Amino acid sequence: MVRARTQRMLQLSLVVALAGAVWVSFRAQSPVREVSLLVTGGTVVTVDGARGIFAPGAVAVDGTDIVAVGPAADISNRFSARDRIDATGSVVIPGLINTHTHAPMVLYRGLADDVSLMDWLQRYIFPAEAKTVSPEMVRTGTRLAILEMIQSGTTAFADMYYFEEEIARVAKAAGMRAVPGQTIIQFPVADAKTPADGLTRAEAFIKEFQDDELIVPAVAPHAMYTLDAKSLVASRALANKYGVPVLIHFAETAAEVKNSETEHKMTPVRYLDSIGFWGPRTLAAHGVWVTAAEMPILRKHGVGISHNPESNMKLASGIAPVPEFMTAGLTVGLGTDGAASNNDLDMFEAMRQAALLHKLHSGDPRVIPAPAALEMATIAGARSLGLDRLIGSLEPGKRADLAVVSMASARQTPMYDPVSHLVYATRGDDVRTVVINGRVVMRDRKMLTLDEPAVLAEARKMAGSVRAAVTPATK
Repeated sequence: MVRARTQRMLQLSLVVALAGAVWVSFRAQSPVREVSLLVTGGTVVTVDGARGIFAPGAVAVDGTDIVAVGPAADISNRFSARDRIDATGSVVIPGLINTHTHAPMVLYRGLADDVSLMDWLQRYIFPAEAKTVSPEMVRTGTRLAILEMIQSGTTAFADMYYFEEEIARVAKAAGMRAVPGQTIIQFPVADAKTPADGLTRAEAFIKEFQDDELIVPAVAPHAMYTLDAKSLVASRALANKYGVPVLIHFAETAAEVKNSETEHKMTPVRYLDSIGFWGPRTLAAHGVWVTAAEMPILRKHGVGISHNPESNMKLASGIAPVPEFMTAGLTVGLGTDGAASNNDLDMFEAMRQAALLHKLHSGDPRVIPAPAALEMATIAGARSLGLDRLIGSLEPGKRADLAVVSMASARQTPMYDPVSHLVYATRGDDVRTVVINGRVVMRDRKMLTLDEPAVLAEARKMAGSVRAAVTPATK
């Protein structure tokens, strides 16, 4: 019996050993998948549903897509790459998404400060635009804006301006993801004399960029105070026809609400609802003066909100009820607004100001904690634009839009919580490397898709023309 038991144990041990040898052999012979890019060694903040963080972590990219995210050792065992980015000492995050800006208006940065919104628009910006906006100006300003955005970790932006096809072309050439909206406005502007002209341009623009890998064309009725009901309804109809987003300024100031109540006997929320304007894939910028009773209307129609804390503060427009929006189930992304009213396009600053502003306003330090602020700048921004299945988090199957943020400076040392650092300590110039749609567009602060010296020289030259055109009007 003893001898038989011993023989069985020896046989079992041999089987186990053989199985182990087969497994090791299988692992050794199992091919390591080759991908186009590995980002490895840094702390990976995924902003996925589980709020996963891998330290150290890695992201495997093949072509335009993320194929794996996880611990660095695991990813290195499973993948090899033709190109590698060493993110040691850095945090890897989803690319930031700026949900509201006017890219060419970087050329008006500092042109008029310390005035109210309507004064700023009517005395300074509208006159300046009447004299200086052209396709050349738009191209020059957009290159400068995209340079600034990429250098500060933004990989996608929503835009509202004129000659929007030029903005889209510049963005595409720079490898930048964009949701550009062709502006529809009541009075004559540089690219359209009437709202009908603007709608015709918008339709041609949509057709040019339909199904583009980087560009999602949109219709951008400027605001209810610069458009009549007919033009607002026509803008919605055009967007519905092609299934594209609608971008609009909305409830930005108390004066706008008062004028709406005087003219239409309704607030902006209710007026736009009454004419059938609200609908899917609508992004309403600002929403400062929205009441709790009106929020269900916006939620019913799936309207996203772009919160722009810096321009709202600088223009003294008010404080948007962001915590209340979130409680009501609305999606809130972050925007910088144009650099003419901010005065920069740094989304890290927008995150920080959003978190701090609402803590102060509410008297509750728990309001808009760091993870929520980061989500507003990433996955919530993507969701507000209807792009969350593609971008906004680091997950397999999504597009490879990401930024590598250095944590090496004195200001970033020591680091206990990477999300806290991203919101409360990081600045745009901490960004070292940026990948958009799987393409490295900036590596170690060197731009690869834009000629930085040429962009800056071109912008300075154009600024001289802007100054010459507007100086008499702004004195």
